[in-house]
Amino acid sequence: MGGTRQLADRLAAAGQGHLIEVLAHATPADAAALTAQLDELDLELIARLVGQFVGHDEVASAPGALAPPNAVPLARGPADEARDRTARAAGEAALRAGHVGLVLLAGGQGTRLGFNGPKGNFPFGPVTGMTLFAHHAAKVAALRTRYDADLPWCILTSPANDAVTRDAFADAAWFGLDPDSVRFVVQGTLPAVDSATGQLLLEAPGRLALSPDGHGGLFLALRRSGTLDWLADRGVQTMFTFQVDNPLTSIADPEFLGYHIGAGAEMSNLAVRKREPGERVGLIARRGDQTIVVEYSDLDDATAAARDAAGELVLWAGNVATHFIEAEFARRLTDGGLRLPYHRAIKKVPYLAADGRTVVPDDPNAMKFETFIFDALPIARASITVEIPRAAQFSPIKNATGSDSPESCRRDMNRLYAGWLEAAGVVVARDGDGEPVDVELDPRLALDAADVRRRLAGHAPIDRPTALSAP
Repeated sequence: MGGTRQLADRLAAAGQGHLIEVLAHATPADAAALTAQLDELDLELIARLVGQFVGHDEVASAPGALAPPNAVPLARGPADEARDRTARAAGEAALRAGHVGLVLLAGGQGTRLGFNGPKGNFPFGPVTGMTLFAHHAAKVAALRTRYDADLPWCILTSPANDAVTRDAFADAAWFGLDPDSVRFVVQGTLPAVDSATGQLLLEAPGRLALSPDGHGGLFLALRRSGTLDWLADRGVQTMFTFQVDNPLTSIADPEFLGYHIGAGAEMSNLAVRKREPGERVGLIARRGDQTIVVEYSDLDDATAAARDAAGELVLWAGNVATHFIEAEFARRLTDGGLRLPYHRAIKKVPYLAADGRTVVPDDPNAMKFETFIFDALPIARASITVEIPRAAQFSPIKNATGSDSPESCRRDMNRLYAGWLEAAGVVVARDGDGEPVDVELDPRLALDAADVRRRLAGHAPIDRPTALSAP
């Protein structure tokens, strides 16, 4: 009884007194289930977020005077190439020492692709139908072999796709990896509230309407799950975080790592040069002595279009959501809770009405709360941004058609792999528009152009769709 009264007091204090009545009239099973959820919920945080956002417009603060980030641009001559070699050597030493852990952000579903299941299960390979999970796993295996290091791999899932993701790895015999070297971490959730009243919504009797807490929740998920300790026990000092939907990612790129180490950075970023001022991509910039990410929609047209004397965009650094993050920085961010700002999103969320009916709204009715990983950048004591060539390292699969789609990724991967092969003297058939035939390279056979030169020079001409696999 005391526990029930204590929960009722907490609900009342948090402005969620309507749930006291819900619990009083619920079946014993539903009341027990809902009570268990509420006991785990930070009601004080929910009250603070409701007070901050409900009934108030979320007006993005003006980004202020912005400058390009502290960045390493692409090499443009011998001096830059020597600079890159030095960084690469430092990064490779850290990889061989086993100081790097890999963190794949894979909590998303394939809904926008018209695919039912985790996005990592999407079969993107044009010849073999290889999934994104299989492709990334092959890269991880190749890196471990190259550097003779464990490089433990963490996969951030969501409550919606965790079980299916674990099944995919088990069904594929962990893609040849040691299961003890792979760890799943489930992203946290936050409840949705009525956007007008701030009241917590029920998805069903005995169950709150919950949604993932944003990719910034990675830090807290790693801490709460004991994964930061698991990584530390394996000698990991630095984490490489990357997105499941970008198969061109150069996982734990040693050059990038070397620059991160050399800068004494706590969190570093990869960037691509924006194609044009209006490209819908977050922008890495500097405000005072802080590195920040600014949403494209928060920039006025003149600022976005400003160019320097050479005709280049002043604010050029498009964010590709790929980072090196010091493990101790993640620990500091989560001491006593997550030290990141929350953002709101207004969405359509089905809910259980007071009369027990499930309502599927026609218009947005609910407010969700989330955090963003890039909001940790201003907190980092040091940060550096490294430019990467878009054609070689960034071709995400987000949309069913058009840009950032399976078709655009297929084109970009064909061009990349054909270029590597042709540089090694292998003839690759091309169509009338100059586009190469479909080519898949197993990362365990060749991670990069150097591997292709070493292992595939003298290969027979490729005149039809071809998959080149490791022996």
